[in-house]
Amino acid sequence: MSSAGDIIRMLGKNIRHERVRQGFSQEDLAEKAGLHRTYIGMVERGERNITLLNYAKIVDALNLAMHDLMKDAVLPPTPPQLNSLKV
Repeated sequence: MSSAGDIIRMLGKNIRHERVRQGFSQEDLAEKAGLHRTYIGMVERGERNITLLNYAKIVDALNLAMHDLMKDAVLPPTPPQLNSLKV
């Protein structure tokens, strides 16, 4: 099972991998996505919990579908509600 921090780091790693694969610097990607270069670096290092809107900007700048960078994500299970445990 993956923690939230694991998922954030995995996403950042996948963004970095794709950025480098396409030959972009962090500054190039930031400019294409309309974001700041330091924000891109923080996302890639897993230091920022990226918003869905900024994620959409990044995948658009990389010409990808949103699911392309989430292939390895495994969300932790949701704990059962106490009300649903009635016998």
